[in-house]
Amino acid sequence: MPELPEVESVRRGLATAVTGRTIMRTQVLHPRPVRSHATGPDGFAVDTTGRAFAEPRRRGKYLWFAFDDGDAMLAHLGMSGQFRINHTGDELLRSTRVLFDLSDGTQLRFVDQRMFGGLTISPGGAVLPSEVAHIAPDPFEDDYDPDRVAARIRRSQAGIKRLLLNQTVVSGYGNIYADETLWRARLHYDVPGARLSRAKALDVLQHGHDVMGEALEVGGTSFDDLYVHVNGESGYFARELQAYGREDLPCGRCGEAMVREAFMNRSSFRCPRCQPRPRARKA
Repeated sequence: MPELPEVESVRRGLATAVTGRTIMRTQVLHPRPVRSHATGPDGFAVDTTGRAFAEPRRRGKYLWFAFDDGDAMLAHLGMSGQFRINHTGDELLRSTRVLFDLSDGTQLRFVDQRMFGGLTISPGGAVLPSEVAHIAPDPFEDDYDPDRVAARIRRSQAGIKRLLLNQTVVSGYGNIYADETLWRARLHYDVPGARLSRAKALDVLQHGHDVMGEALEVGGTSFDDLYVHVNGESGYFARELQAYGREDLPCGRCGEAMVREAFMNRSSFRCPRCQPRPRARKA
């Protein structure tokens, strides 16, 4: 699933392409992406046609299209959801699911190969959809308070990576940027939050802010064509990764071979020397 830098890169591209444009016609080519709409695909087409876009917004990994009437269209990208901006006559990608003809003659396309994503109308959700209200602010929002997040981390016995991935603690992190953050902070993923000093918890959060900011500068991380920008280009942060995906390669800090370990039905990558396992507490 795209993480904060990837979703923000998409949001920025969409902001340029759709803000101020009106949807002249909506075509639902496959019903699954609008499966949550009460009146089905035909109703979704009717309910979106004639709407004018305000600037798209984001919180963490969650993206929505604000409408100028105060409602919003919440976009769930899932594993492979993409938005592409094309001319109406351009050839369709095989996984194109929904088309929006815009008032400037361009076409917004929702493409989703695996179809885990979807589009949902959120009444009154232009500023913050109710579906996203429980998600914590991300490190690039004005409402983000690292002191408050650090305090939340230090009250928990859960491992630090679980806490970073918990979108109600802090949003935007996924597996890639959590591993990169913890490599920079020299922390094992299972170190309990409660064992961190206030200074160390803030250090972790600063590393997270930095690594996602650096990724955002180069458009995020692309490993395949399931994540691309609205113009079809890839992000280039994969070239800068120091932890994620580097099993058996030398640590960029100490030279030790990086390891890959099972974690929450996924993988964690770490340096066994720089990020040693936490010692068990004495009874």
